[in-house]
Amino acid sequence: MIRRFESNGIRVVTQANQGAAVARNVALSLAQGDYIQWLDADDVLDLHKIERQLRKIETGFTERTLLSGAWGSFIYRPRKARFIPTLLWHDLSPVEWLVRKMNSNLHMQTDNWLVSRALTEAAGPWDHRLSHDDDGEYFCRVILASDGIQFVPEAKSYYRDTGSQSVSYIGGCDKKLESFFLSMKLHIQYLRSVEDSERTRLACLTHLHTWFPIFYPNRPDLMRKTQQLAASLGSQLSLPQATWKYAWIEKLFGFAAAKHTQSYYNRTKSSALRAWDKTMYFLERKLQVAQPRKRARSFPG
Repeated sequence: MIRRFESNGIRVVTQANQGAAVARNVALSLAQGDYIQWLDADDVLDLHKIERQLRKIETGFTERTLLSGAWGSFIYRPRKARFIPTLLWHDLSPVEWLVRKMNSNLHMQTDNWLVSRALTEAAGPWDHRLSHDDDGEYFCRVILASDGIQFVPEAKSYYRDTGSQSVSYIGGCDKKLESFFLSMKLHIQYLRSVEDSERTRLACLTHLHTWFPIFYPNRPDLMRKTQQLAASLGSQLSLPQATWKYAWIEKLFGFAAAKHTQSYYNRTKSSALRAWDKTMYFLERKLQVAQPRKRARSFPG
């Protein structure tokens, strides 16, 4: 399907599947523009997103300024996207941005950013070792290479929530768990290389505490490595406990059973919401097709 656009000046490149990072690095080597817009397969940009971010540059910022914008999540219907402001939706210094991200477990979508070529080159290529959170690790480097983040609220992008990035999904795949641990380790390394202070160490510890449960109890090797990271920050992580809703299951059958039950519930709820939204999406499409036909019969000419 995409080759139909080649006549409009779009270049289509194919290669053997070697992972997203390798594909992005190849695309970057072919790109010729002064700014790089990353866009994942089924996410959507507002028609004026890039234009509005570039206008910000015209007001006096440098080519090392990183541009972000507002993003909303949807399942099948973009018009139903919810734009929920977070602590990252502000003009911030690189270190403050990362501290807020790690303290509050926040993120910005890949397609949300607009990155100058100079900043892209300063950050370096995507890390092909990572199969999960490769975007988090990459933009951690981009952010720290920048001279600051400028938030452009009217520059909007739409993130399709596929459910594949949930904690339960990550926890079911050893490769993704190993990738996520490496990304966490690199986040901490990058941040501390710029500012090794009480506030950055606390943010790193909070980040480790938030994600420690995905390794427990099935990956004791990654649990041990995570504890070693915490020790390098002057602390120790306590073993995870189930939330109050699943505490009775943990008491009777152990944490693994409680974790599995919570994961199953979240997947079931997500599947139900996706099924509902998909049904409404197709119903709305049928109505859109039927209405012009009805008008045509009412006004025969």
